[in-house]
Amino acid sequence: MWNELKVPTSAVYSWDPNSRYIREPPFFKDMSNEPSGPPSIKDAYCLMMFGDSVTTDHISPAGSIHKESPAAQYLVEHGVNPKDFNSYGSRRGNYEVMMRGTFGNIRIVNKLILGNEVGPKTIHIPTGAKLYVYDAATRYITNGHDTIVLAGAEYGTGSSRDWDAKGTKLLGVKAVIAKSFERIHRSNLVGMGIVPLCFKSGEDMETLGLTGHEQYTIHLPTSVREMRPGQDIAVTTSTGKSFTCTLRFDTEVRFLDQTEKYIVELAYFNHGGILHYVIRKLINS
Repeated sequence: MWNELKVPTSAVYSWDPNSRYIREPPFFKDMSNEPSGPPSIKDAYCLMMFGDSVTTDHISPAGSIHKESPAAQYLVEHGVNPKDFNSYGSRRGNYEVMMRGTFGNIRIVNKLILGNEVGPKTIHIPTGAKLYVYDAATRYITNGHDTIVLAGAEYGTGSSRDWDAKGTKLLGVKAVIAKSFERIHRSNLVGMGIVPLCFKSGEDMETLGLTGHEQYTIHLPTSVREMRPGQDIAVTTSTGKSFTCTLRFDTEVRFLDQTEKYIVELAYFNHGGILHYVIRKLINS
């Protein structure tokens, strides 16, 4: 039966536009031949605000697809019967489903919502509307607003999940500011071009008086050559607060005759993530 299946003979994979299981991901859309360098993060809104020990299971899509979720709405709109939703795991090759399920855990606690409501919703700060995380993120992206995530200690703890960082990236998050990171999740964020920052010792959202309803400007150097692991990075808010964070790139990059000599996290970040770095190296070789 396998041998009788008709398959394309092209050199590259032929994406089926009608498939709801496998979709061409957008990571390389409009990618330039040369890296664009560190992004600016100005007047960013807080998409989610967490306490301690938010796990990869809270962040990454997993389990069944709830019938009222944005992922379910997407599938219904494309002709999938609810009895055929299956699970996030089975549809992990469809970024449209997976990004809609990121931060979609029914047990996630978002401090942006009054009373620390449990569930996959957040506050769209400019309008005050309570929306599913995906819907709020889409509004921010549509209106050209950067977003960040604020968190407590051990952010991203638990088993490694590739979609925890990929989903965060597709939702438009530019940086995560936390008290501390789980080691692998921090590395995954860097690999997707997301800036990991840590509050200074003795400081956190509460001691700094952050509500998550402010806008945040992260003053990154304009060139990767001016960036160093553990560097102090200034953050200012629209309410006039100013504090310093530690840049959590944990390995250095050195340059020799304008060429990267050691391939590490700052180099990945300069390219917008490890995926872009690898593709550009393949193209240039």
